[in-house]
Amino acid sequence: MSMSKLGSLLVVAAAAVSLSMPALAQSQGKVVSESDLAKWDISIGPDGVGLPAGSGTSAKGATVWSEQCSACHGENGKGGPAGDLVGGVGSLKSPEHIKTVGSFWPYSTTVFDYVRRAMPYNAPGSLSDDEVYAIVAYLLNRNKIIADDAVMNAESLPKVKMPNADGFISYWPLTKQ
Repeated sequence: MSMSKLGSLLVVAAAAVSLSMPALAQSQGKVVSESDLAKWDISIGPDGVGLPAGSGTSAKGATVWSEQCSACHGENGKGGPAGDLVGGVGSLKSPEHIKTVGSFWPYSTTVFDYVRRAMPYNAPGSLSDDEVYAIVAYLLNRNKIIADDAVMNAESLPKVKMPNADGFISYWPLTKQ
């Protein structure tokens, strides 16, 4: 087939697709409302802007962890089939580096973001904000980053200094606090 015939064929095919798209959209989709979209506008960056109301402690996190997380990540954040999330602090410069929340993750707020949107594996997004704060508190405590009695919430979580906070070059526009 010559290039001009192929080009003509592609133009005709594109026109046919564009003509059928409105009909397809009307028959199989709907307009997304602002309230529908707001449910997915939940990104939390390093500065913590957008963290929801709620709070959690390591003690509460231990309970939620046992019920929701231990099957994949081990009873204490180690030894599960999905990999360790505890330990390895200071190991990144060694040949036997261990990437965990405590050793690798640069921001506590983005741990919250990830857990809230992606966990548990079998039901992502099903945890309440209080449960997510509690799980993050549990992980931070198990990695010896926060005290046993620390309460994690929208105010305290962004203030947590992670061991690897300076291990990345950030392109995130952090706000001045």
